[in-house]
Amino acid sequence: MKRIKEYKTLFSVEGAIDLKVLKKSYRNLVKEWHPDKFQDGDANQEEAELKSRQIIDGYHFLVSIAPETKASNLEEYTETITNSTILDFQHKGLLLEITFQDGATYEYFGVPKNVFIKFVNSDKQMRFARRSIFNSYLYRKSKKELQDT
Repeated sequence: MKRIKEYKTLFSVEGAIDLKVLKKSYRNLVKEWHPDKFQDGDANQEEAELKSRQIIDGYHFLVSIAPETKASNLEEYTETITNSTILDFQHKGLLLEITFQDGATYEYFGVPKNVFIKFVNSDKQMRFARRSIFNSYLYRKSKKELQDT
């Protein structure tokens, strides 16, 4: 959640994410902080490189959790949580990452430790996750994909 707030602040986004507004803000920030804008040896060049990486990461992250993106991927997400089983999971801070048997990995934001503990101790984890996690927390598809071995 902290990461979401930081990126929203960076892009001056309040409330729900509008992709058109986000894209405009992204372009303006990239123009302002592009490393090529600074000469070699300029003290701001290193800062610009770090800032431009942060801008790019933030943009891709916010696009991945935007309502439009989630709506366009809803069919695939529903298919995964309905027909696939949980292969692996990990919890760090308030982030729960679940990898499914079909290879998809989703990140769920704001999942407290007590919900995670109930999930782990449940004798029917998939059922618990369907009822208490999948549609209760902000999520996004992770870039991680299960590798075929």
